[in-house]
Amino acid sequence: MNPDDSVLIKNPTRHLFFTGKGGVGKTSVACATAVQLADMGRRVLLVSTDPASNLDEVLDTPLTAIPKPVALVPNLMASNLDPVAEAAAYRERVVGPYCGMLPDAAVRSMEEQLSGACTVEIAAFDAFAKLLGDPAATSQYDHVIFDTAPTGHTLRLLQLPAAWSSFMDNNVGGNSCLGPLDGLQAQRHLYAATVAALRDPESTTVVLVSRPDRLALQEADRTRHELSELGVSRMTLVINGIFESQTAGDPIAVAMQQRQADALAGMPDRLKRLSSERVPLVSKILLGAEALRTVFPFSGQRREAPSSLDSVTCDSVPNLPGSLAALVTDLSTLGHGVIFTMGKGGVGKTTIAAAIAVALARHGHKVLLTTTDPAAHVSTVVGEGVPGLRVSRIDPVEETRAYMEEVMSNAGASLDAKGRALLEEDLRSPCTEEIAVFRGFAREVEAGKDGFVILDTAPTGHTLLLLDSTEAYHREVLRAVPDKTIPDSVRNLLPRLRDTSYTHMLIVTLPEATPVHEAAQLQRDLNRAGIHPFAWIINQSLSPLKISDPVLQVRRANERKYIGEVQHEHAKRVAIVPWLIDPPVGADALCKVGCAEK
Repeated sequence: MNPDDSVLIKNPTRHLFFTGKGGVGKTSVACATAVQLADMGRRVLLVSTDPASNLDEVLDTPLTAIPKPVALVPNLMASNLDPVAEAAAYRERVVGPYCGMLPDAAVRSMEEQLSGACTVEIAAFDAFAKLLGDPAATSQYDHVIFDTAPTGHTLRLLQLPAAWSSFMDNNVGGNSCLGPLDGLQAQRHLYAATVAALRDPESTTVVLVSRPDRLALQEADRTRHELSELGVSRMTLVINGIFESQTAGDPIAVAMQQRQADALAGMPDRLKRLSSERVPLVSKILLGAEALRTVFPFSGQRREAPSSLDSVTCDSVPNLPGSLAALVTDLSTLGHGVIFTMGKGGVGKTTIAAAIAVALARHGHKVLLTTTDPAAHVSTVVGEGVPGLRVSRIDPVEETRAYMEEVMSNAGASLDAKGRALLEEDLRSPCTEEIAVFRGFAREVEAGKDGFVILDTAPTGHTLLLLDSTEAYHREVLRAVPDKTIPDSVRNLLPRLRDTSYTHMLIVTLPEATPVHEAAQLQRDLNRAGIHPFAWIINQSLSPLKISDPVLQVRRANERKYIGEVQHEHAKRVAIVPWLIDPPVGADALCKVGCAEK
């Protein structure tokens, strides 16, 4: 792409905010934009707000929350906002002044209240707001570029200022699940300035990044609509990974190009009306400054041709893992339990979860396929009419309504009018939704006693917040509801997650550097929590296929290193799923992925 034709490069606003469905290449496009602007002499700060950030790896520069120079790119500074570290610092700011002043038990209670996912989220937003809402904090830069978390998390992040402002306006008790409100009150003007900056078309462009894929484009359009509802008016669409086959006789290449063309032709009309640009699929791995410079070639430099290949790469790669169908057969012998598909956004967790669900149902099991992902589309993937299979979604609105009614009915039954008013006030906290969704999650896990429950989880960062918060949520529920009303599903959740005979964690990845390395970090985090994955699944691999297109050949050759890394360093059991000519949508197509051949 010539930078002279790029909206992002030719006429950028001061703030560029990259968002989109997980796995669409937000980080690569954000980094390439930052490198290009820096090469043009602009002073640029690139910041990640993604709990599952891989900014370090893409820029080939170790990063912290403090901006650091990026290797081989003068004028570019970058930083990672670590939500966990930000939450720890937030807790210290809130609780620290009370140490030595209040009884130890009271301080411990405050620390417990501040240990949930909501605290992590607001702390991350707090750091983000300082960069966007306080011009003085970034006055030394011409542009500030934000590489954000996957769409659902990002939209919640943008909604937090309004939610907390409303809560603070109506809360007279002085406390919340985030501790004393004094700290939040002090941030109100900053949060308001942050929202104003996001809505100002002269200062901020929100860049919707998508793949030329039907579901990814639908998600981009949903994001466009919700951002418009939030008052964001300046948006640009980047479609990343456009593939043009160089070999007419390669059925994989032809199918890939046709699938993309069909998706682009069916793009929602309002999405088509946005200013947009397209980034080609490249053969090389986009890690490091030189590789990133090929996305927006500077001063008309030509894109590098695909690397030369030896004859071995023209055939399928040997010594590959077994099939997903074989893995499902082994799971079927267990008879019941909970199966998680986990991993970086965009690796195909939903498709794998749906394929396993359909296959187990056709093995004769009773199966529930459900999701905790705010950007869920499991029902679209599965379709209808699979005997033994039920599809559901943990709906935050419904879960919150039911939870609030339960709390008022139980905890509020013995309170006077003033006490009930205070309880209702407490329940208006945005944290209430987190607790309610957690309870729905625990309920679905319990259903694994009587059959199989397949949980298509949210992208890695959100899932870890959910799992890491179980004990904190348990304490919060105990505080809000009399002990006798705590559901057994909540009491038993952590033991069930740690029981390898009941819960089977499947880590889904792609045969690429970033998904594999993030999956390895996920496994380490799970192990520390006493949760041990059952198997890894390498999805959308070109390695089992015969390919003649040169770009796809190079991409397949690049897969070897990462497939070997998974097999020899990370997983005791691995399954591989090839890239499919026919989209895996509908029960019959999914059965081709997960069912054994008869």
